[in-house]
Amino acid sequence: MTLDVIVVMDPIETIKIAKDTTFAMLLEAQRRGHRLHYVRPGGLAIADGTALATTAPLQVADNPSQWYQLGDWSSTRFGPGQVVLMRKDPPFDAQFLYDTQVLSLAQAAGACVVNNPQGLRDYNEKLAALLFPQCCPPTLVSRDAAALKAFVLEHGQAVLKPLDGMGGRSIFRSGNGDPNLNVILETLTDGGRQLALAQRFIPDISAGDKRILLVDGVPVDYCLARIPQGDEFRGNLAAGGRGEGRPLSERDRWIAAQVGPEMKRRGMRFVGLDVIGDYLTEVNVTSPTCARELDAQFGLNIAGQLFDAIEADLKQ
Repeated sequence: MTLDVIVVMDPIETIKIAKDTTFAMLLEAQRRGHRLHYVRPGGLAIADGTALATTAPLQVADNPSQWYQLGDWSSTRFGPGQVVLMRKDPPFDAQFLYDTQVLSLAQAAGACVVNNPQGLRDYNEKLAALLFPQCCPPTLVSRDAAALKAFVLEHGQAVLKPLDGMGGRSIFRSGNGDPNLNVILETLTDGGRQLALAQRFIPDISAGDKRILLVDGVPVDYCLARIPQGDEFRGNLAAGGRGEGRPLSERDRWIAAQVGPEMKRRGMRFVGLDVIGDYLTEVNVTSPTCARELDAQFGLNIAGQLFDAIEADLKQ
């Protein structure tokens, strides 16, 4: 079965192919003989109730000097025989929301959208973890700076972050005696107008913030521990963390078993769990990464697992 694989992503000319999971998906789809189509950034639209995209035929190569070629732009109607990879990075802003609404129309027209647009709207990556409180450290989400401060003082040390960030941006560690705590909370809550998240600091971050990938609710057997470097407490690769592959622990598998079935039920086919020590801290559904690093370290083909699952469903 030959499919049309349509990718919605950030500008392809800006990606780092050695670390880009979307690129791994595109390489795998092309290897299987599927036709690739690249959606021009901002190119989703609706005409008379029909979901459309401005697309160009795409070819990819695992070549750091020339990794893509585009054909001519044209208008594409969404429908059966298409797999749409929605892989645009956060932040989840109004434009991202509108794009998921266009893709819901595409889904209704018969396209297979990965991940499910309704799930992308429902699952904020910070808040989604809290659907599984048995897996999480003590956490408070509030606009009330006084309540957040009381939480920090109760736990001694806490991590504070906005709900719409990625890559470790605007994440703070604070605690008792920090003269900057008040201004951190004022900044994150925008003076009480925005929700912010406080989470008890987990010292195990020194051993890495583990990214566990789920494919159709089933965990890949290895995770990538993103280990903080120097005086940095954040393990995010974008913040300078070092990636080290590891087999899943029993606790990792237990957390995946708590979260995976609900992700599968909601059509979230490719999900990244962030786990520090024994605790789930985030559920990433928009554009989870780390597949290429795990593939390279352990001889895996995680994108292949994803396309095996997609193709099996479409054959039914």
